[in-house]
Amino acid sequence: MSILAIILMLVGCSTDQIGSSPQSDNSLIIGIESEADVLDPHRAGGWVTFRINSQIHESLVMEDLSASAKNSPVPPIKPGLAESWEISDDGLTYTFHLRKDVKFHDGTDFNSEAVKFNFQRLIDPSFEFYDERGAGNLTNTVSKIKEIKTVDEHTIEILLSEPFSPFIRMLSGSSTVLMLSPDALKKAGTDQYAENPVGTGPFKFAERVRGQKIVLSRNEEYWGDKAKLDQVIFRPIPEDSARVLALEAGEVDIIAVPPPDSVARLEQNGFKVDSGNPPHVWFLSFNFNNPHIQDVRVRQAIIMAIDREGMAKDLLKGTATAAYSAQSPANEAFDPNFIDYEYNPERAKELLKEAGYENGFEMIFQTSVDGSGQLVPVPMAEWIQQDLAKIGITVKLETFEWISYLGMWAAGMAENVGFNQMSWGMSTPYYLYNIAFSDSFANAGRYKSEAFDQAVLNAIAATDEAKAITYWQEANKIVADDAALVPIVNDKAPYVFASYVEGFVVPNEEWYDLTQVTVNKK
Repeated sequence: MSILAIILMLVGCSTDQIGSSPQSDNSLIIGIESEADVLDPHRAGGWVTFRINSQIHESLVMEDLSASAKNSPVPPIKPGLAESWEISDDGLTYTFHLRKDVKFHDGTDFNSEAVKFNFQRLIDPSFEFYDERGAGNLTNTVSKIKEIKTVDEHTIEILLSEPFSPFIRMLSGSSTVLMLSPDALKKAGTDQYAENPVGTGPFKFAERVRGQKIVLSRNEEYWGDKAKLDQVIFRPIPEDSARVLALEAGEVDIIAVPPPDSVARLEQNGFKVDSGNPPHVWFLSFNFNNPHIQDVRVRQAIIMAIDREGMAKDLLKGTATAAYSAQSPANEAFDPNFIDYEYNPERAKELLKEAGYENGFEMIFQTSVDGSGQLVPVPMAEWIQQDLAKIGITVKLETFEWISYLGMWAAGMAENVGFNQMSWGMSTPYYLYNIAFSDSFANAGRYKSEAFDQAVLNAIAATDEAKAITYWQEANKIVADDAALVPIVNDKAPYVFASYVEGFVVPNEEWYDLTQVTVNKK
């Protein structure tokens, strides 16, 4: 039997034979690029999981990901479980007016006490249901919260210890505090809640078969416009060629992260392709504990030696664009005209010679083999390996499975590692804090700059949006001048889907709204 036939057989088995939930004719099946993390929205990490958790759970404020908002450079913020909100002049008090008559999927009431419960779980170590893991995961959003006050059943105040300008945008993104049912958590316990998650969203959790599928069903009692689909089924298919085969065989209706060289062919064969301009940067973090990397001339040489335009055009076939800024697109501080360093391998060689490395040196490059937003990490790493070989740097690749890589990446690099890579971005420029602030857990290279830190702190504390943007752009220039990071490409996040799928929009974001999607396979 051929490899193609075996893959099709396995895909067919996973579609038809696994699990007990009956599949509706009005189901949408999405082939996703990796297994999802836990379905506890406070504990989970990665966009793959957030795309699922955000169908089940909702936040106080949301991003508008509809077709009408697609042309907005940054997704507009709209009311979510809060109908409206006010911010005090000193930037310390946020008052949210909650929707009335909203129910969790278990029939319990959504109200100010439920909101307080969700935040207390993350900020109050003395709270009975405090979760250290969730608190660590959402530290960036909740660390400035001093107190939660329930004014009445449908009004809540969040008091901050100091101004935090990104707060509302953080509450609308992947770092948001998605609301889960307090009753469901109490009954299941913290460690078991994710096995049967309960939110207020347009879809309810139905079933999970690990490694095979996660099934959601329409919430018939949803407070807003009900979803048009009966079901959404997420199927993890880590191998990109297998995702294409599953789509062509009709086993899935949509695939994420199509292999770049397959997109044109699939479109020619009648499949639809849509992409956006999400807040995404695939980047390298230099290891500042590595003796070679400590010389700024070496770091600059490496950046100048990498043909980012060539990678985007020739390897990724236009599914991404070359990145020249550590700051990601689709946030207010992104400057599309900013360029850190031009491609110049000859100047790169000169810099290495000036640094005393005329004959080059060896170093290790660590990367995942798959994962959330990772595109095609190994071919991309091999491209970088080849470019650096041209200036005399011999790169040894070390590859890891995604979940293992995440833990290792956060722990920091050994001295003999030159750099590693990550794909990330946020619709708030606060993202820059995550990847480069001196004491941020996500500063994988352990870069330290007092000037950068101060610019970031100024941006965070600014109550005037225009001033905040100025400070964020100043911080971005500092990190570029220091050659602390290597932005490689910005993903355009293409999705490929069958001709009978209507209403699926790829917004300028890393997740999507499925409420308006329909399928008509007849």
